[in-house]
Amino acid sequence: MTKRYRTTAILAGIGLAASFFYVRAKTRQAEQENPPQGKFVDIDGVRLHYLERGAGPVLVLLHGNGVYSKDFETSGLIEAAAKHYRVIAFDRPGFGYSDRPRTTVWTPDKQAALLQRALEQLGVESAIVLGHSWGTMVALAMGLQAPNAVRGLVLLSGYYYPSVRMDVAALAPPAVPVIGDLLRYTVSPLAARLLWPGATKRVFAPMPVSERFNRFPVWMALRPKQLRASAAESALMVPAAMSLAKRYPELKVPVAIVAGTQDKIVDCGHNSERLHERLPDSQLRLEPGVGHMTHYAHPDEVLEAIDGIAARVGEPVHVRTPEAEALARASESGV
Repeated sequence: MTKRYRTTAILAGIGLAASFFYVRAKTRQAEQENPPQGKFVDIDGVRLHYLERGAGPVLVLLHGNGVYSKDFETSGLIEAAAKHYRVIAFDRPGFGYSDRPRTTVWTPDKQAALLQRALEQLGVESAIVLGHSWGTMVALAMGLQAPNAVRGLVLLSGYYYPSVRMDVAALAPPAVPVIGDLLRYTVSPLAARLLWPGATKRVFAPMPVSERFNRFPVWMALRPKQLRASAAESALMVPAAMSLAKRYPELKVPVAIVAGTQDKIVDCGHNSERLHERLPDSQLRLEPGVGHMTHYAHPDEVLEAIDGIAARVGEPVHVRTPEAEALARASESGV
């Protein structure tokens, strides 16, 4: 090895060491500033974190790739839905504060089975399930696996049919064993942080980035363990859609499909419109001029879609609060 190459190797090693310690410090800071706000449930050795708010019919929220349950909180969807529903928002395996054992390939079906067992442990007999983006595939898998427990589905900006995805090759490397581990603890979080503003603009385009999303804790999404989950789901996206698409005709639950017509992440026509055409018991809501983040763009329309499914399956949509119930009883008794 020449002196020049030795010097280059030493500098590279110093750079990797510096980035390792920086990433570790930022990870600790992010977790200190954003500790778990919900509860935990253990299923077959997998610890899942979830947020729970409100009372009434159960509504389960499943986030997309790259974020965690906090996304539904910053968008305001949890707060709005909790006025009429018992909302349970899971951190899917590997995201937020949930485990993602490496011994399992976490396909939508594997995640669906795990989450269904978690709901059973929480005493939930039936629920409406809402998924956003990658979470729609898990929601669909839950509907296929447990039609008696899943009353209906609300699918936002979903990827339902396989297509050529150039982003898979770019996003998947951090999931590769050994090399991916080195990347995730050193350069990948730093590169992802540099790309974050541009990626955020793309998911919201053509609308501006929501002020609410600016509250999302960026470094929680860039922690090494979450980057591994994100990379793995990027690699699984096409084969997962290919597997699920064959089974859509078996779906027995009503579905509300919501999509932005200008989505730059998932083509609306190839996915949402096509799924609607193939599911007789489905309703499609297209949002003109809206991109991928439908739950930020028009949360009222998302709530209307949820209420529509609840009404169709016979759930009481607007449950009285305890205060309202007491007033009603007093009125009926003439007090």
